[in-house]
Amino acid sequence: MLAAGLATLGGVAARAQAPAPAPLPPWRVPDVAALPDDDAGRAVRYGRDLILHTSALIGPDARDPAMRYGGNGLECQNCHLDGGTVRFGLPLVGIWSLYPAFSARTNTTATMADRINNCMQRSMNGRPLPSDSREVAAIEAYFRFLSSDQLDKVAPIGRGAPKLPLPERAADPANGAKVYREVCAACHGAEGAGVRYSALDAAKNQQRYLFPPLWGPDSYNDGAGMSHNIGAAWFVHANMPRGVDFTRPLLSEANAYDVVAFVNGQPRPHYAGLAHDYPDPWIKPADVATPPYLGPFPAQQHELGPWQPIEAWLRLNAPDGHAGNSGANDLESKLERPSAAGQ
Repeated sequence: MLAAGLATLGGVAARAQAPAPAPLPPWRVPDVAALPDDDAGRAVRYGRDLILHTSALIGPDARDPAMRYGGNGLECQNCHLDGGTVRFGLPLVGIWSLYPAFSARTNTTATMADRINNCMQRSMNGRPLPSDSREVAAIEAYFRFLSSDQLDKVAPIGRGAPKLPLPERAADPANGAKVYREVCAACHGAEGAGVRYSALDAAKNQQRYLFPPLWGPDSYNDGAGMSHNIGAAWFVHANMPRGVDFTRPLLSEANAYDVVAFVNGQPRPHYAGLAHDYPDPWIKPADVATPPYLGPFPAQQHELGPWQPIEAWLRLNAPDGHAGNSGANDLESKLERPSAAGQ
């Protein structure tokens, strides 16, 4: 399977002979286990548990119905791998100093609590946590702890997912379906429903799924960051299937874009506030396939690409104050689609 996957990478032999890139600085993740058993340490551990066991603690499997804020069977770590500690696996390491920050999605300044609740309503397809709740305070404590080794306002090299060149063609969901069957279905199931634990194992593990669903009612909704094909392809290329990483991807770049286009084209929950996202369309990422649209590009091109013509048109036609900004300043894009300087 690995050899077959590598064979699809165009030009891989030529790239293998290129000079090796400079080594990255060490990736440091503070050890939660080293914290003392005091109020501060317990808050960080509870925050970590909420990231690892979202469905059981604040999701649909929470014992207290009032604590069922998440609306699907996902855990936060399904996107923020291994509790948000994996380099280029959408880590939570180093994000504490980014907030408050401007969000193009809402055209407002977002706090960390706002960002957490964006995920609760979109990726978790649920409802917001009270901003003054123990849960928000604990998640923030965990984020702050994971960022404790980082200099203020300096992003660690490894945040987000490594950028890929945008394809010069539209993504091909038909090829993506083939890639899904050959590579992804073994874990996520032929129908994208994931592999669900038995009731006994779910209670033991405090998780609903061994492998999460990628579409259907128990997955992320169409307002989630993962529903944007560009950033999702970068994440998939660097991290999927589990066991690969950004230094040795299995999927070709083209196949990553294609399989994400297939997955995101499948039925999933609808985010009720989707029509209100990106109130300033000049700073909306090119792959956001919801109106209003700027320029002479159909909705399908926003969804599947090619995206370079959209980005070029936005740069050329942007009014004063928006020059060169075609979504690059989107906070969500910063977290999931780092700049070249952040790689």
